[in-house]
Amino acid sequence: MKTLEEFRQFFDTSLKAPLTGLEAERKQVVYKIGIALLIAFAVLSFLSIFMGPVALFILPFAGIGIFLLVRFGLSRDYAQEFKEKIIQLIVKFIDPNLDYESIGFIPEHIFMNSEIFKVSPDRYRGDDFVSGLIGKTQIAFSELHAEYKTETTDSEGRRQTHWYTIFKGLFIIADFNKNFQGKTVVLPDTAERLFGNFGKMLQSWNVMRGQLIQLEDPEFEKLFAVYGNNQIEARYILSTSLMKRIVDFKKKSGRQIYLSFVGSKLFVAISYSKSLFEPRIFRTLLDFKPIQEYFEDLELALGVVEDLNLNLRIWDKQ
Repeated sequence: MKTLEEFRQFFDTSLKAPLTGLEAERKQVVYKIGIALLIAFAVLSFLSIFMGPVALFILPFAGIGIFLLVRFGLSRDYAQEFKEKIIQLIVKFIDPNLDYESIGFIPEHIFMNSEIFKVSPDRYRGDDFVSGLIGKTQIAFSELHAEYKTETTDSEGRRQTHWYTIFKGLFIIADFNKNFQGKTVVLPDTAERLFGNFGKMLQSWNVMRGQLIQLEDPEFEKLFAVYGNNQIEARYILSTSLMKRIVDFKKKSGRQIYLSFVGSKLFVAISYSKSLFEPRIFRTLLDFKPIQEYFEDLELALGVVEDLNLNLRIWDKQ
């Protein structure tokens, strides 16, 4: 994988020129947003004269809504151009064999086939699809946001819809070079950390996940709970060395991570609260730090191959 110093040199030699052109466009977008908001503020101020005290409650929300609509509408084309020019270049810098589609994403049926998340999404979207070979290993990933909804009715018959996130972040698929007979799922172990031995008992009741699989690595067991329908195969897959690599990857990412081994694939989900690979509208593009973040997020996803040693073909597909 590329080093940060190599990327810094790439930033100076290959990214600064296109970023300078996009910086001029960014300033134009900010200017247009400012003009649109001044007009909206003037209109809302005029309307407040006729609305009286109720304006104190309604107009702030109206102002926020207008700001979000204006920002999205005016920055959409700029954001798309940024991705096609800058993110594309960063992906190719990391590995020329990789392909990037700014509007592509992992399909929903693959997301569900991973068995990591059991709730079917009511709203599913994504972007920034990257795919290709890293060494001998086929890998693909994208940003995803999957949500489900609930609907309630209050005492006056008014219906309300609430949206809840199932997963938001990077979702990765990599070839594991072995056809699994069963399914093994590795989840963040929140129950044991919160409730100790009682948490282990709660985990064992999670019948939707299959059997709780106890492993021999204390550090791994503190961080993860493992479920599967084939105890022998799960222990075979999660060797001592792989468990250590997963622990190290978890520490490296500093995030909640989920894994599963299904079919002949490894699925990895890395949680993020922010949207990735989007340009900052109100921040200059010519600073290295924000561009470095795009590089590091891409390197984290692609680093699954090296961090989990997937190019070491210790099994043959059967």
